[in-house]
Amino acid sequence: MTHTAQPTASHFVNGTHLEDAAGDAIEVIHPATGAVIATVHAATPAVIEAALAGAVAAQADWAARTGTERGRVLRRAADLIRARNRELSILETLDTGKPLQETLVADASSGADALEYFGGMAGTLTGQHVALGANWGYTIREPLGLCVGIGAWNYPTQIACWKAAPALACGNAMVFKPSEVTPLCALKIAEILVEAGAPPGLFNVVQGAGAVGAALVADPRVAKVSLTGSVPTGRKVYAAAAQAMKHVTMELGGKSPLIVFHDADLDDAVGGAILGNFYSTGQVCSNGTRVFVQKGIRDAFLARLTERLAGVRMGDPLDEATNFGPMASAAQRDIVMGYIAQGIAEGARLVAGGGCPEGPGFWVEPTVFADVTDAMTIAREEIFGPVMCVLDFTDEEEAIARANATDFGLSAGVFTRDLTRAHRVIARLQAGTCFVNSYNDAPVELPFGGFKMSGLGRENAAAAIAHYSQLKSVFVRMGRVAAPF
Repeated sequence: MTHTAQPTASHFVNGTHLEDAAGDAIEVIHPATGAVIATVHAATPAVIEAALAGAVAAQADWAARTGTERGRVLRRAADLIRARNRELSILETLDTGKPLQETLVADASSGADALEYFGGMAGTLTGQHVALGANWGYTIREPLGLCVGIGAWNYPTQIACWKAAPALACGNAMVFKPSEVTPLCALKIAEILVEAGAPPGLFNVVQGAGAVGAALVADPRVAKVSLTGSVPTGRKVYAAAAQAMKHVTMELGGKSPLIVFHDADLDDAVGGAILGNFYSTGQVCSNGTRVFVQKGIRDAFLARLTERLAGVRMGDPLDEATNFGPMASAAQRDIVMGYIAQGIAEGARLVAGGGCPEGPGFWVEPTVFADVTDAMTIAREEIFGPVMCVLDFTDEEEAIARANATDFGLSAGVFTRDLTRAHRVIARLQAGTCFVNSYNDAPVELPFGGFKMSGLGRENAAAAIAHYSQLKSVFVRMGRVAAPF
C-alpha cells in the first residue's frame, strides 16, 4: 500500500508553514516499505534566522501573560491532540514505522499528558517570601528566554511535547529541530499550539541534520538547549553550549540493567523484559537490555520468553493487529545487524531471532542472546534495536556490582516478590529512572533522566521546572544601612 504524508511545507515558523527549497532535500521514508512518503528541505540560514527572531519576539508577549493564561493554552492544545489522536498516531506510524497499536496509546497521548500537566502547573509557578528578622527577602522565578529543543527519531511527537510543555509553562519560547529521520509530527504540534492560542513564533519547527542543530545551539540569543539523542551527539552539543554558559538538559543513551530474582513472578518478569527490549522495536533509550536472571530460574525464564515470542505479529504497522514494527531507518537496521553478528562471533548463544525478514522495509527479528558475559560488545554498547542480552547471576551483591559496571545510568529495574529486597537493590543501582516489578513506565508526574553518561537534568514532573527557569533573589532592608565609613 502506498501512503503519502507530504506536509504543507518543511518548516512551521511564526504561526505559519514556511518553505525554502534551497535547503538540502530530506526524503522521509516509511520504514515498513522503504517507500518515500514525503520530502522536506533542511533549514537555510534565512529560515533559521526567521525562527530565532520570531521566537524572541513571541517570548516577550508570552512571558508577560499570567501563568494561568499560559496554562490555558497548553491545556487547550492537549485537548486538541486527544481529539485528533488517531490521525496523529497514523502520521507517527508512517514517520517511525511503529505499530499503530502502539502509537495510539503511547505517543500523541503522552504528549497531551505533558501539555495538560504543565498547563495545570503554569499558574502555580511562584517565588518565595523569606522572613529575615526585621528585614525580608523574596525570590522570583523567571523564564530563561529562548530555548532550543533537539529531538530523536524514536518518539518524535512525545519528545516535542516533553520539551515544549515545561518550557512554555515557564514563559519561554522554543525552536525545535526534529530528527531528520522523523520530521513530520512536530509540525502538527506546532500547528496545534497556534490553534490553541499560543502567539505565532512561540514554538517554531525547523528541519535539518546536525549542521542545523549546531547553528541553533551556537546562536547567542539561545539561553537553553534540550537534547534527546546519543552520548556522542550529547558530548558535542554540551560542549558547544558550554562555550556561552547556556543551560542544558541532556537525555542520552543507556545500557540499563533489569534484574530478575528467583522469587519473581515469571510471567511478569518476562513481560517486563519484552517491554524493556522489544517495544518500539527496541528503539527506546531507557531499555533494560542487560537482563540479569538468577541462575535457578534462568532456563525457565528463557523457555517462557521463547513461548511469548510466538505472539509477535510483524506486518503492516497500520494494521492494529501488528504488534512489532520495523527499525526506523536502513542505517539503524544495519547497525543492529552488525551487533547481532558481533554477539555470535564473541560466543553469545542465539536463542531467538537474529535475522532480517525478506522483503521491503527495515525489519529485524526480535533477538535474544543467552550466555552473555559482561565483557561482550553486545553487553557493553547501546544497540538501540530489538536485541536482548540475558546474563546469569548468583546473588544480590554480584547483580548490583555488575549492573553498575557501566558508564551509562539511565534506567534500572528489579523483579522480585520481596519488596524489602526490591527497594534495597534499587537504592544501590546507579540510575536515574527505575522500576520495581515493571519496566519503561514514564508517567509525566515522575521525573525522567539519567545518571553518569546518560545525561543531566530532568524531564517531566515538577523537577523540569527548575531546568526551564531561573531564580532571582531580592533582599529588602527595612531599616537604616550601617556602613563602616
